[in-house]
Parts: sequence; C-alpha cells; structure tokens
Amino acid sequence: MRKRFLCGALVVLTAAVLAVPCVPCVSVSNRKNPAERVLSRAALGGFTISYTHSVNKGRVHDCYGRDGGVLVLDRTTFVSYGAGIPEADETDGARFSVTDEGYVISGLNRRLDRLVMAVGVVAEHSVTVRGREVPLADLFAPQTSLIIAIKHVPLAAYLFARHI
Repeated sequence: MRKRFLCGALVVLTAAVLAVPCVPCVSVSNRKNPAERVLSRAALGGFTISYTHSVNKGRVHDCYGRDGGVLVLDRTTFVSYGAGIPEADETDGARFSVTDEGYVISGLNRRLDRLVMAVGVVAEHSVTVRGREVPLADLFAPQTSLIIAIKHVPLAAYLFARHI
C-alpha cells in the first residue's frame, strides 16, 4: 500500500514539475498560433533584432535586454536616419554617438511587455543571440506576425521546443 502511494506521489510530482511554468526564457511565437514558437534561455542575457530599413535600405540593429519579465530596448545602431529611427533627444538619458558601426543611440531604456513584429519579405529580419545570427525567415514563414516576450514555460514544453 505504501509503495503504491509513493509511486502515485512520484508520478504526480513528476507531472507537476513538467507542467508548471517554471523555465524563464525569451519566447518568439506566431501571433495567430502561439504553439508555433521558438524559445531561448541564452537570449535572457540579451539579443539583437536586425533588419534592413524600408526607406534608407541600411541595416538597423536593435539591442534588447531584460528587467525581470520586461524587454528593454537599450540601444539601436544604424547607418542613416529614416522613418521610425528614434532621436536621442526624445528620450531622457539617451546618448548619440558615431562609431565604426554607424550611428548609435544608447541608453534608450524603452520597456516593453512584448514586441510585436512581422517577418519581413525584403527586410531580412534576424535575431542574434550570443553572436549567433539566425534569419527569422528560417524559423517562421515570411509575413508571419510574431510576439517576442519573456515567458515562463513548463519544463516539458522547453525540452521539446525549437531553440535559438
């Protein structure tokens, strides 16, 4: 009787450990089908979303970190101003500089619960984590609307998910 109880308790405990959302990670998911997603624990340390700007055709690199469960846009690097590129004086504490990489606006500290974007057809969106750049079109079909957010997922979901 005691053995059966212990086995049952072990099964329940194992199921709970596998099902409880306890693994923090960056989740990149299809907005219309959230089950289609890619997870990354490495991205918790920071990641970059890069794309070709639609007007000036230069590459833009937006660098994100996190503060708890919130994404924080810290810095953007670009080669030429165009629509949507922030001005340093729009944000308290932001700094503008010129480097070999191009123009840099740092200290943006823009906090986002989630980032919503679409995989571009010509923008060549990519995500870079720990120096490894992955085209988003390799992970999701072009024009897929994505949600990027900090999530806690169950261990089982994390173990069987695609990763970047």
